Amino acid sequence: MMSTFVLGIMNNLKAFANATLLVLAFGHMTACADQVTNDENKSLADSNMESNGNLDTATFGAGCFWCVEAVFQEVKGVTSVTSGYAGGFVDNPTYKQVCSGETGHAEVAQIVFNPDVVSFEDLLEIFWKTHDPTTLNKQGNDVGPQYRSAVFYHSEEQKSKAEFYKKKLDESGAFERPIVTTIEKYANYTPAEAYHQDYYQNNSSQPYCSFVIQPKLEKFRKAFEDKLK
Repeated sequence: MMSTFVLGIMNNLKAFANATLLVLAFGHMTACADQVTNDENKSLADSNMESNGNLDTATFGAGCFWCVEAVFQEVKGVTSVTSGYAGGFVDNPTYKQVCSGETGHAEVAQIVFNPDVVSFEDLLEIFWKTHDPTTLNKQGNDVGPQYRSAVFYHSEEQKSKAEFYKKKLDESGAFERPIVTTIEKYANYTPAEAYHQDYYQNNSSQPYCSFVIQPKLEKFRKAFEDKLK
């Protein structure tokens, strides 16, 4: 019998088709910005990685981190979401460096959550359902390894679950093409510059937010009503 996790992915996948088309149409509407360092943002990573009670951390790459951040900020049980860069070989990269595609980093959202309220499996379901995990190094007009679909696991348990459900989804035919999501060990994370944080909340009238993020959020809310704050 097909698991409820896989059924959850398969149900309403078409709800995100229009959002994907909007990404294709509009892409990134802002250019890479030049920043000197991210030292002032290191405290974000330090505070979000603190272990308080039952809190845990998940890190996902799914294209533009503005979109990923906006989605997970609305999930019940998520206490914080920080946009950043992970998986590369350059220490303390800037947005401009990451945009070059030559740092090995992916744009990511680092999610601190309470597993008593929302499970890692729930977060995986949301992750796989709110972007296209079948396009290699590409989400809409955002092209390059920095936009790869990736789960950066923080433990062997997270790794096993991500691998298991990726395999199940591929076998189920939930997507028309094979899933290309990489499952990588969490490494070399740096929070993004301050102006990237809470981007949708602070810039909702900007074209990218209006034409790409907002439609995606509306469809996400309909598909995951029971998981909203």
